[in-house]
Amino acid sequence: MIAYASAFVLRFDGHVPTAAVSAFRDTVLVLVVMRLALFTVFGMHRGFWKHFSVHDLVTLANAVGLGTLCFGGGLWLLGALGAVPASVVVLEGMLTFMLLGGTRLAVRYSLEGRLTKRSAMCRRVLVVGAGEAGERLLRQLNHDADRALQVVALVDDDPGKHRRSLHGIRVAGRIRDLPDIVVQHRIQLVVIAISSATPEQMRQIVEHCLAVKVEFKRLPSMREMLEGSAKAGALADIELEHLLVREPVKFDEERVARDVSGSVVLITGGAGSVGSELARQLARAKPAKLVLVEQAESPLYYVDLELRRTHPEIEVVPIVSDITDRTALERIFEQYQPEHVYHAAAYKHVPLMEANVREAVRNNVLGTLYVAECAARWKARKFVLISTDKAVRPSSVMGATKRVAERIVLGWPALRSSDTEFRAVRFGNVLGSEGSVVPLFRRQLALGGPLTVTHRDIERYFMTITEAAQLVLHAATLDDAAGRITMLDMGKPIRILDLAENLVRLSGLEPYRDVQIEFTGLRPGEKLQEELMSDLERAVPTGLEKVSVVQTDEVDGATVQQTVGRLLAAMNSSDTTAAIGSLRELVPECVAPLRGMAVAQTPSAPTRRERPSRVQSRAAAAPA
Repeated sequence: MIAYASAFVLRFDGHVPTAAVSAFRDTVLVLVVMRLALFTVFGMHRGFWKHFSVHDLVTLANAVGLGTLCFGGGLWLLGALGAVPASVVVLEGMLTFMLLGGTRLAVRYSLEGRLTKRSAMCRRVLVVGAGEAGERLLRQLNHDADRALQVVALVDDDPGKHRRSLHGIRVAGRIRDLPDIVVQHRIQLVVIAISSATPEQMRQIVEHCLAVKVEFKRLPSMREMLEGSAKAGALADIELEHLLVREPVKFDEERVARDVSGSVVLITGGAGSVGSELARQLARAKPAKLVLVEQAESPLYYVDLELRRTHPEIEVVPIVSDITDRTALERIFEQYQPEHVYHAAAYKHVPLMEANVREAVRNNVLGTLYVAECAARWKARKFVLISTDKAVRPSSVMGATKRVAERIVLGWPALRSSDTEFRAVRFGNVLGSEGSVVPLFRRQLALGGPLTVTHRDIERYFMTITEAAQLVLHAATLDDAAGRITMLDMGKPIRILDLAENLVRLSGLEPYRDVQIEFTGLRPGEKLQEELMSDLERAVPTGLEKVSVVQTDEVDGATVQQTVGRLLAAMNSSDTTAAIGSLRELVPECVAPLRGMAVAQTPSAPTRRERPSRVQSRAAAAPA
């Protein structure tokens, strides 16, 4: 009504004729009823004024615009457009839009202003990233009366955003200016809100924050919140995984879903770090049945509970069994007839396997042979062995047994003649996996230190558990990976010492001052550096970025079969010397120390193919 009356006053410069006043009285009720009806149709009464947004503004414009057209059209049809000038109709629509939109914006501004006043005692925050994630964070903080945070500045490396403002907060500079901005604005907390931040960017930001001793957090990704690994609206800590020296590789989940959807999948070692992550990702691909074979009872129990809760539509079958129990294994394959087999069960600790050669051979060699034979006998469509970079020119019993497992899967005569596609996947250390170096460092840090590193220069290739599982799943989908080893481009190796120092710093402490780092010396069978391929192998690119297959000169299958027979006989008789000799015969490219191999080497000059590399020489010279 106010907008309609004001339109008449504006049209006639404040001197409204009597005829116009009469026209106003005759039509105002019709206009109000029509406007209210259209606002109801457009749902304007359901919106929250304090959350009035651009979407609501567009809805209001549509409702007002349609009402103006209907009102003007109605007057024209009734012949009353002369009494009510067309300019009044247009002015009324504009004023209605301004008044209704303005009142809502005023309420929102009033509430946000009240929150700003409340934030006088809040922690002063610098947000890194003025993109979509940063905008969402600012909007959330502006509407959250309980959050004790006040954003005072933003930084972003995009030159187009410099000296601009986002929700009233100025972009004060680049990421490299972060230390100066922290000091200048008395920042108490830095929040990283870059959804596409690379590990290199994350590392630079963390280094800047550590330099000025300011606390830092990150905004969880939408995927983390949807999967429940992070709470909506809560800031998260920066983990070592975010500081990897390479950008994680992205995989196509739909490709895996097309391969395993509706099928029966069996995973050995299904409660281990990689095996359980395989189960989680496979469950998203909707297999008909997920069979988990594991001899560790309690971890299997919890993985089973998790999968039943997150994927109730999938039949999960937890089986407590040992893969070297051939009778039990055959019953499992006969009953469930799996189409896809992922063999993740293995002993992986290098020093323990050096002291337990028989168990290393029994589990890693005999267990692999039994699972592979069962897969071939019951006509599984695909079999994927999970191997390790320690199988490349191995210096340890564990690495040698995993290389033998590769040769069994890819070269065993009875397996090669079967209908099952056998393939292997080789990758480096998995960050955060059970028994790996990062959980060990965290336990040592919780006890106040010291953190123990075997050698100042020791390096390893690392990938996340998620990446490792994705690589395994995608290796099974590649046509050119059948009968071969699939390998991920692992980037540059990471110094274990750098991991230890970064973990201490991420905990808000200073290495060597607050927490000591001690060097304990290389353990038996351990190398300074691992490799992803030997001199006898070469990488061939695949259709997936940064994923390749390895072509290698394998030992003749019949020879492998005969030598494995001698190895298993030595295992049964607990003859460690004979077992080590059979391992050396099966893996001629192995290097020292492999249980005193250096002593048995002849002084003759090595051939071109046998000449030790820099890595091999350093490993041989290192103290055991």
